[in-house]
Amino acid sequence: QVQLVESGGGLVQAGGSLRLSCAASGSMFKINTMEWYRQAPGKQRELVAVIGSGGSTSVADSVKGRFTISRDNAKNTMYLQMNDLKPVDTAVYYCAASRGAYWGQGTQVTVSS
Repeated sequence: QVQLVESGGGLVQAGGSLRLSCAASGSMFKINTMEWYRQAPGKQRELVAVIGSGGSTSVADSVKGRFTISRDNAKNTMYLQMNDLKPVDTAVYYCAASRGAYWGQGTQVTVSS
């Protein structure tokens, strides 16, 4: 089994930054891609960013140029650096692995205007 634990969420003013972390443990051989999703109140969960085992990345158009995904395989940890945050970024952010096969519990990000 794979366990994912997010941290780093919180309340920030518009224009501010946060860095989310996702620590993975367990059957690490089952993990290839790692992803960040988010779900805002009343909206469907959306894919924010993906990183492959080799480091290739992709981010949603809505966050391109502001969010950066990275991973440290030695620490079994993935990150989401979020800059120039906007109120529309307010959501619960979820860490996932292997295209949604495994999920963390989520961390709240709230951006005030």
